[in-house]
Amino acid sequence: MTTRTDTPAPGPTLPARVSPLEGMRQSLTLAWRTVVQVRHNPWELGDFSIQPIMFVLLFTFMFGGAIMGDWQTYLTFMLPGMIVMNMLFVSLYVGQGLNTDLTKGVFDRLRSLPVARWAPLAGRILADQVKQAWSIVLVLGVGMILGFRLGTGVAGLLGAVVLLLIFALAFSWVAVVVGLLAPDPERVQIYGMTALFPLTFVSNIFVPVQTLPGWLQGLVSVNPVSILADASRGLMVTGVQAGPIIATLIWAAAITAVFAPLSAWVFKRRV
Repeated sequence: MTTRTDTPAPGPTLPARVSPLEGMRQSLTLAWRTVVQVRHNPWELGDFSIQPIMFVLLFTFMFGGAIMGDWQTYLTFMLPGMIVMNMLFVSLYVGQGLNTDLTKGVFDRLRSLPVARWAPLAGRILADQVKQAWSIVLVLGVGMILGFRLGTGVAGLLGAVVLLLIFALAFSWVAVVVGLLAPDPERVQIYGMTALFPLTFVSNIFVPVQTLPGWLQGLVSVNPVSILADASRGLMVTGVQAGPIIATLIWAAAITAVFAPLSAWVFKRRV
């Protein structure tokens, strides 16, 4: 009597290493996967559209007169900063989307395919730039309807948009780390909001630095959110200032240098 032993069929042979060019192509494909979800679920845009509109209306008409005497002057001061704040909050959706994919097993499926390990992260961040562009256009459009006017023309506006997207690209790596560390998508929002509220409200987005207590002015001045808000105000309203622009680029490079490798390390340990 003999015993038959079935040997499982060998699985597909995956390439040991994906070329950088192929990895970029995979990143664009995964970015398109994220963007096209909005087409099937337009209400996803509502998640990061309603709140900024409410904030613009609330701060302009409720606090504008008390802070600067009239709401028109306050709108000109506050709107560039409001765009910065909305950009930071939209970045959280990168972490939330990554966490959703992790908890639903999407990354387990990708591991069985010849996909570069960094492509899912890069795809999410690239898709985030589309959402960031939408959020900038939305807040700027609401501001212009209320009476906000550019003081530097179209060139200044384009410069501000480019600078905002560069910083958003860097800050997205922070959201990636939060998304990878959080156990579920709800915790991503909790952790992210806990970090972003002091970062944005302890800044010069809503009030001039000179009106703050002396001990607080130094902290607000070095806050990268304040620096980016100053650079955006200069590019959109008062005139280009090299100092805040250069400082913003340095902050973006530093954030990327720290959090991009950290994201890859956390991703490798979790997936």
